[in-house]
Amino acid sequence: MKNIYLILMLSAVVFSASAQRRTNFDFDWKFIVADSSDFAKTDFADTQWEDVQLPHDWNIGMKFDFRAGGSAAFLPESIGWYRKSFKAPNSYAGKQVSILFDGIFHQSDVYINGKHLGFRPYGFCSVEYDLTPYLNIGKENVIAVRVNCTGERPRWYSGSGIYRHAWIQTVNPVHVATYGTAITTPEVSDDKAAVQIITTIKNTTDKQQIVSVSQRIIDANGKQIGKSVKEKTTVDADSGTDVKQMLTLANPNIWDVDSPNLYSMETTVSAGGKADVYTTNFGVRTFAFDADKGFSLNGRRLKLKGMCLHQDAGSMGVAVPDRSYERRLEIIKEYGCNAVRCAHNQPSPEFLDMCDRMGFIVIDEAFDKWKSGYYAKYFDEWWQRDISDMILRDRNHPSIVVWSIGNEVQEAWDQTDAGVERARMMQDFVHKLEPSRPALLSAQNNHQAKFSGVTDVVGYNYLEARMLSDHKTYPERRFIITEELPYYSGEQGNIRSYSTNNPWNIIAEHDFIAGGFIWSGVDYLGESDWPSKGWPNGLFDICMFEKPRAAFHRAMWNEEPVVRIAVKDQSLDIEAGHDLWQWPRIAAHWNFPQNYRGLIMEVLTTTNCETVELYQNNRLMGRHNTADFPNHTIVWNVPYNPGRLTAKAYNDGKEVAQYTLTTSKSAHHPALTADRSIIKADGQDLSHIAIRLEDENGNMVQTDDKMLTVTIEGEGRFRGIDNAELRREEPFGGNSLKSYFGQALVVVQSTRKAGEIKVNIVMEGSEEPYTVTITSK
Repeated sequence: MKNIYLILMLSAVVFSASAQRRTNFDFDWKFIVADSSDFAKTDFADTQWEDVQLPHDWNIGMKFDFRAGGSAAFLPESIGWYRKSFKAPNSYAGKQVSILFDGIFHQSDVYINGKHLGFRPYGFCSVEYDLTPYLNIGKENVIAVRVNCTGERPRWYSGSGIYRHAWIQTVNPVHVATYGTAITTPEVSDDKAAVQIITTIKNTTDKQQIVSVSQRIIDANGKQIGKSVKEKTTVDADSGTDVKQMLTLANPNIWDVDSPNLYSMETTVSAGGKADVYTTNFGVRTFAFDADKGFSLNGRRLKLKGMCLHQDAGSMGVAVPDRSYERRLEIIKEYGCNAVRCAHNQPSPEFLDMCDRMGFIVIDEAFDKWKSGYYAKYFDEWWQRDISDMILRDRNHPSIVVWSIGNEVQEAWDQTDAGVERARMMQDFVHKLEPSRPALLSAQNNHQAKFSGVTDVVGYNYLEARMLSDHKTYPERRFIITEELPYYSGEQGNIRSYSTNNPWNIIAEHDFIAGGFIWSGVDYLGESDWPSKGWPNGLFDICMFEKPRAAFHRAMWNEEPVVRIAVKDQSLDIEAGHDLWQWPRIAAHWNFPQNYRGLIMEVLTTTNCETVELYQNNRLMGRHNTADFPNHTIVWNVPYNPGRLTAKAYNDGKEVAQYTLTTSKSAHHPALTADRSIIKADGQDLSHIAIRLEDENGNMVQTDDKMLTVTIEGEGRFRGIDNAELRREEPFGGNSLKSYFGQALVVVQSTRKAGEIKVNIVMEGSEEPYTVTITSK
């Protein structure tokens, strides 16, 4: 595993579309915050419980409590129960029936008809339980789930509840195991790709079975373009076996970040006249981590322009509908991001499917800490099971290029060999289970050099200067910056030197660094100090509105000419955030108090162009070469006078980009913009309505914030209103909130009935609502 990696992997397991295999189980649950062993009993009366649907996070709607601590966004711990009654149809007879939860946070116990199916402490993995022995076919059955969110919790907001999808799976007694396909391509050329698939077959009958296995490759147009011969094998009673097969794919369409081509593998397992069909999406690609050349994809060097992302989404907490994730990825893709680090846990399966479809490189991360923090008491018993479940579920995603086995673990400081031995033990386990990808550890400040040298790829958090030095000392190591400061950088031995040389400059200038992942790409809840409820130092806020500070990376990550204007003013009411993750307080407006008139202010123009001209009220203030200033940011000293600031950017003497700030009047009305006016009537789909305060001339107003109240009519339900202000006093879940810097975001969700959704916004000082209509069908 210490050689250069040229690896092909294939995309996420996606079950057959047939309702016989998997049925969504998200609706018609009952819920209560309380605890009693009686709740598991079949005949318990739950009619007074709250009606909920999954995904569900009960913690996000609770009142803030200082005693709960900033890691949990000051939201208190508690225990909750879920119950769902359902009729098992006669078609389940003779089938294997299981329930699959994509995520329950955390310390969960699951029951069926009063029978305890199992306990799972880790809250970020998918969990499957066999229901077959306990089901009452043709009668009512009751699933009950206890979720214990007391005791230690992660450093970031992790929510509480069944916060991802749930599924009922029905298969024949002889079938492909859940996540039971492993696809690789050991040989790839322009002309052909050798495709290997290993299928895990389960025989749950009490007799030996003769089984045939066949494979078909389907392209994006639904056309069969590859087929295997049928492989016959014998599977013992109540046992399983693996079947390996090879196919050839002619003239493969390669998966790439710019062209994320995908195929489907249709696996058919037949026994006793019954067939089980299982579909796996995959993509053909190679990649390499190299000690000198960094990262390459399909033989082409690719600098990873990455973001670390937590999974929460403002007032929805961690119960994030798929469309919310999709919108987030669409926004950062347009911004120039090509890689995501899932911090610090494996994400939902749907998130990885989106990364495959949209073309992101992914670091899939198993853990934050090992034998410290909230996972410490469970580590010895559960780490192998939790890593194994992550890898088996996620191994076919072409977006994933590395398995991260830990982040900033306490063992990194251990001067003995205990930490090294633990890291090596975990890496060996990963290699044995899934040898086609490297393993990664992310090391923090003052870590032991021997510790960071264990894994195939070395992740450094905020240690660009040390990385330059260690590259000379350990030239065989493959380096990546797994956490990158967004503005300041540190010196070797002094991480808090607050140098204004942006860390991305160091990453971009050195070929051996595979790339960097900004901490954080998006603001998130938790890891905060009162009164803040979250981490405010991202490039995007919790509404996914791009901040003025994001101009630098937009300029550096894109070839399209760009110029932005921001004004520095340390008196701005912007949360500074944490220590070395801070930014100078800047805003993208030209509205300042009367007593600022004539005051010389620092105006920043950030660009990827050669030169910039700045105009104030049509008067040229000067022309500067970008190369004469650090961080592609020209600093101008401009006396404040209301009106217009315009930056014009030039390449080769030709104007190629322009940006203007206009002094606005007071807020006159809210402008409403829905990201989608037509959504699916599936009870899950979303529309995000961006609210922007404007003056009577249509200029954005950032300095006259107003209270906004939301009501919903028709076939939709209110999911939340957010702004970028994490120091909020109002609990999440309310329908009124003040705008922040002139913006807010409303999220509405469809019901399962087609129709119109009328979203009404009343702005403080106005009685008439402003309305946008969404159609669900």
